[in-house]
Amino acid sequence: MSELMIRSAKPEEFKHLGQLMVKVYSQLDGFPKPDEQPAYYSMLSNIGEQAQKPDVELLVAVDTADQLLGGVVFFGDMQFYGSGGTAPQAKQATGFRLLAVSDNARRRGVGRLLTEACIERSVALDKQRIIIHTTEAMKVAWRMYEKQGFTRAEEFDFMQEKLAVFGFHKWLNTDSE
Repeated sequence: MSELMIRSAKPEEFKHLGQLMVKVYSQLDGFPKPDEQPAYYSMLSNIGEQAQKPDVELLVAVDTADQLLGGVVFFGDMQFYGSGGTAPQAKQATGFRLLAVSDNARRRGVGRLLTEACIERSVALDKQRIIIHTTEAMKVAWRMYEKQGFTRAEEFDFMQEKLAVFGFHKWLNTDSE
């Protein structure tokens, strides 16, 4: 994937990244639509606000023309993770949320590369595990995460209004399993 690069998002890209996330999530079959969860979509639309939190990084995937292909929010400190359930209280952990890949970049390994970048950041921070969430509407991503060594972590499951959200984690230090 030499034509793809993962880097920190630039402030001037925040609006476009938010628009991409809204488009991707609103098109998922079985996922709540903007009129059903307006606060969630407002958060997506204003994704740049996440970068103002300590130890939070917006990562983007770009091609050689610097075209935005996807993005994700990496949390070096779980207290800023912002999900329901118990994940924000997890110790010695990092997490990522809100991974989105543009329609024209699907099947190019963008999601995998964004996930790998988050794992690398977690290892560099010397954390024990990385935590993520997904839903039934995101089965393609679910399978990708499992191929990368993530396993179900039911202790992090929660309900987002009427939507079941499933926790996953990947141990980064095999002594911790």
